[in-house]
Amino acid sequence: MIPDKVKVAGIEYQVKEIEDMEEQFDHLGQILYTRGVIKLDKSLSQDRKEQVFIHELLHGCFYEAGFEEQDEDMINRVGIVLYQVLKDNQLYFG
Repeated sequence: MIPDKVKVAGIEYQVKEIEDMEEQFDHLGQILYTRGVIKLDKSLSQDRKEQVFIHELLHGCFYEAGFEEQDEDMINRVGIVLYQVLKDNQLYFG
């Protein structure tokens, strides 16, 4: 399940599902650091939406840790593996 908001290093990000995001912006997801927003394409399957959420969340983690320049390929690879580990092991620390 994707939350409506998530905190990264004390900064709250609102999570919004956007209609036709891929068609309009050629992205499945996007993070706006200065606005504190993570956008996800609403039409994605739940699994794909969760995977894209983890990808954007990783961008937020790296940005808030001071890495403004990020390697998209690395974020993609780590995001896919992290999503699989969290999902397959039903990890949630609440």
